Amino acid sequence: MINKKLLPLLLGGLGIGTTEFVMMGMLPDIAKDLTIDIPTAGHLISSYALGVVVGAPLLVSLGRKFRPKQMLIMLMIAFTLFNLISAVASSYHLLLISRFFSGLPHGAFFGIGAVVASRIADEGKQASAIAVMFAGLTLANLALVPVGTWVGHEFSWRYTFGIVGFIGLVTIFSLKWLLPNVELGEQGDLKSEMGIFKSLQVWLIIIIVSIGTGGLFAWISYIAPLMTEISKFKPDHMSMIMVLVGFGMFVGNIVGAKLTDRFSASKVCLALLISMVLVLIGIYFLSENQIISLILTFLAGALSLSLASPIQLLMIQTAKSAEMLGASLIQAAFNIGNSLGAFFGGLPLVAGLGYNSPVLVGAAMACVGVVFTLVFIQRQRKGIVE
Repeated sequence: MINKKLLPLLLGGLGIGTTEFVMMGMLPDIAKDLTIDIPTAGHLISSYALGVVVGAPLLVSLGRKFRPKQMLIMLMIAFTLFNLISAVASSYHLLLISRFFSGLPHGAFFGIGAVVASRIADEGKQASAIAVMFAGLTLANLALVPVGTWVGHEFSWRYTFGIVGFIGLVTIFSLKWLLPNVELGEQGDLKSEMGIFKSLQVWLIIIIVSIGTGGLFAWISYIAPLMTEISKFKPDHMSMIMVLVGFGMFVGNIVGAKLTDRFSASKVCLALLISMVLVLIGIYFLSENQIISLILTFLAGALSLSLASPIQLLMIQTAKSAEMLGASLIQAAFNIGNSLGAFFGGLPLVAGLGYNSPVLVGAAMACVGVVFTLVFIQRQRKGIVE
């Protein structure tokens, strides 16, 4: 049973996950309504991602004088406001701007929320508490993203942003009434917090996320042509395949947290990244078999969220002088991984290779993540923290 104190963080993850991922399915409808082409509409996705990367460290640094609960409420107010502006945006440029500002609170919310969840949790259950917040992301992909895509197609994409705005309002009130005030203890000044950027251990974690998890984004960015052209599924099966991916994310989020509560976060990250390499290689060689393809799709989906809790907890443990800033950087790194995976995964397609070729690029990126994780663990064993 979910600790009701963590429910506001789950709701926040639900709203954020919906607005981030529902855009992919609504692009054709938005493009048609605003009389723009689909590649131009795709900039709406990039704009949100840019907002996440900029907002994660910036808002945490600017809001360091506020209590975590106050900061979370302010972030969700901004998130709700700009999603509602998106719902009524009269032009492409206004929607582009509102998407950027909608993305600003994303990383800061998850970063601060992860630290708060770890404080609320019972001893030895910190990763499971963080996973409750990320469960909102998995539920978004499992349920609200398909529903929001359907609403956007059958009625209007504006209604979908309205739904996200409503979730934001509910989250604001739940934060106010259910989330306890958490004291983080003595915090350093801004200069000392910025000192985490001098830590090689912190940079190793950022690289692990930006490049290692980029391997999965190389896969999921081109999953539609992979499943239709290589696995020979019909295009109208893709919605159910994406539900399977969402279910994998839901399961993976729980499993990753349970493993982290039992073993060290760094070792769990290493095991999951190695598993990622093996699954992506399996997709490359075995996707022509539809049953095996579906099994591997579920496993890849599970791995995509299984890293969320252990890598977040690892950063909190490493950036002790600036936990919230460090945790927020993980979300920025995930979005960098999203961009890098999509870019590098597309290069073999541009070169005329098959639709299963992006997963080999993904496997290579995950291998880089494995190497840097091994370096991190080796330094950790020697007691090196700088």
